Amino acid sequence: MTMPHHALEITLTRPLTAAELHHAARTMPLAANHDATRLMTVVRAKSPGKALTRLRRRIGTRLPIDVIATHYPDRSGKILLNVAFPPAVHTALRAAADRAAQTPQLFVELAVHRAMAQHASDEADRLDRALQQLLAHTTPAHLIAAVGHALTRTPGAAPC
Repeated sequence: MTMPHHALEITLTRPLTAAELHHAARTMPLAANHDATRLMTVVRAKSPGKALTRLRRRIGTRLPIDVIATHYPDRSGKILLNVAFPPAVHTALRAAADRAAQTPQLFVELAVHRAMAQHASDEADRLDRALQQLLAHTTPAHLIAAVGHALTRTPGAAPC
């Protein structure tokens, strides 16, 4: 049986220098984004969770890693995160999770879900206010035509 490969994305706390990236890439193949603040790699492991752990152990001390995430959703449709919290934060999370009668993992997962839902709600409200402001100064037909024009314009092209 062959072991599957898992695509992982590494978010860094700061951009890497060319020397740091070269040194890290000698350990494993890495692809960097334009400013070397995010890296991609592929790790062989039985599961996405094990791939995250394996990558953290392999290069966690060599790079200023903020978060490691699976690039593709798992069978449940979730993106898995690997975050190394400082000891004080880990202790506070464990205490808060105990008070909520949850595991630290579930406590963080639910907090992330709440934060993402709040962000989505805030963004929808912001867009609604902006749309209402636009509609106060134009007709719906003109607004739809302008949106269509903006969406079909080639990015970076000069305005018509």
